[in-house]
Formats: sequence, structure tokens, C-alpha cells
Amino acid sequence: MNKINESTSFIKERLQIKPGAIGIILGSGLGAFVEQLENTQTLKYEEIPHFGNTTVVGHAGQLVVGEIKGQQVIAFQGRFHLYEGHHMQTVVLPTRVLSQLGCQAAIITNAAGGINQDFHPGDLVLISDHINMMGQNPLTGENFSELGPRFPDMSEAYSNELRLKAKSVANSIDIPLKEGVYAGWMGPSYETPAEIRLLKVVGADLVGMSTVPEVIAANHAGMSVLGMSCVTNYAAGISSQKLNHDEVKEVANRVMQQFSLLVSEIVIGLTKK
Repeated sequence: MNKINESTSFIKERLQIKPGAIGIILGSGLGAFVEQLENTQTLKYEEIPHFGNTTVVGHAGQLVVGEIKGQQVIAFQGRFHLYEGHHMQTVVLPTRVLSQLGCQAAIITNAAGGINQDFHPGDLVLISDHINMMGQNPLTGENFSELGPRFPDMSEAYSNELRLKAKSVANSIDIPLKEGVYAGWMGPSYETPAEIRLLKVVGADLVGMSTVPEVIAANHAGMSVLGMSCVTNYAAGISSQKLNHDEVKEVANRVMQQFSLLVSEIVIGLTKK
């Protein structure tokens, strides 16, 4: 709690945070979304107490506060991953800081591999639910009642209300938006074809190496979550193509304009009753 409070206090001292801001965590290759923001203020992660350094290409490692048509957004441009060697508490620290800054809603995004054969590179997919295959949970250990309850409900980890709003927005601007279940994988090696067959059997449509810890932490804190994946590649064994991170970045860059427009319009839509 001391670390969370110190990080939060530092950000409040350096940046102007408004009540009701919407938090966004941007995944691999999706950081350029912040170019849509106006009146921006920026902090490098290395400046913020207790934040680690991002080591993955496509994760700028900075906090950007700005506005979309007057609605303030707090965007984490890049995230921390377990596979980088970060402790689970570091991975979810930005999410918990969003809560302490007063965010009631969080948009959590990622690049993902498509397991469902109806999903193709470049597709944008709403996350309807997840399967935690990481072998860890950010709530393990002592519970701090200041953050949330010992046993938080996860029956609606991804807000039904926010998903309905997102689908309505996507339809209004003619952006195709699919929906599916995300499996969180430890990484950093990509999954084997046999592992992908396992995930398909248990109900996963997408797979990636992030998001699940942050969504658990956000639900623990009482935040409403909207999860969105950009399908950047077919999962192992779905096609004959080898997997590499350059492909992830290339596809994310290709759909960046569409992604930014959709998220911007969703942010505006979330402020409407």
C-alpha cells in the first residue's frame, strides 16, 4: 500500500488529474493512440516511484494524461509483463494507481494471437471473458481492504454495459468488432501448437501474455473494465507461418488508425448517459 500511495501521490503532484478520468492501458504496438490526445502531460515510468522499466519493443514506458473532446484520459503507454522478470505487484501497480487516481472505468488493450479461425490479423476483438493460464494471481498474499475485498467476484470481469456501448459505437462508425475469450499465457516463448489445441478445447479464442493480471486487479478495486485485443497473428499451428514480434508490431501499426478512432469514440461514448 505504501508503494501504491507513493506512486499515486507523485503523479498527483506532477500532473493535473480530474475526477472521472478514464484509464487506458495500451498494449504492444498500440501506444500511438496517445497522439489523439490534446493538452497532454507526460511522465516517464522511470520518474515514477516504484515503477519498473519496460524492456519490450513497442512499449514506450510513459504515462500520458490528455483529453478527448474534454474527457480526460490517463493512458499508460506500455505495460509491465511477468516474463520480463517483474513481480506480479509491479505488473498491476499501474492498474491500482488508476483506481487510486479516481478512475471508475479502465480500457485494457493488448496484441493477441488468434485461436478462433474466424479471427484474422488486423481484427479488433472485444474480450468477453478470460482464462488465467499464467499460474499466478495478483491478489495472492495479504489483502488490503483499501483496495478491495478478499474474495472479489469475477462473474462479470469485463463489463457487459461497457461492451454493449463499445459495440454500438463500433457499429455507428462502421468498424467491425468481434468478441471472444482471451487466454493469458506466461510467455515469453510463444505457445506450441499442442498448447494452442489445449486452449481451443477449454474455450479460448485469443491468447496473449498480459491483461489478465490487470483485469483481476481492476475488478478487485471495483473498476469497470473494457478489454480489447488487436489480433496481430495466427496462433501457433493455425497457419504454417512462424511467429515473431516484428509481425506483431507491423500488424498493430497497420490497424493503428482504426484502433485509435474506435477507442477515442468509445471514450466519448462512455461519458454519455
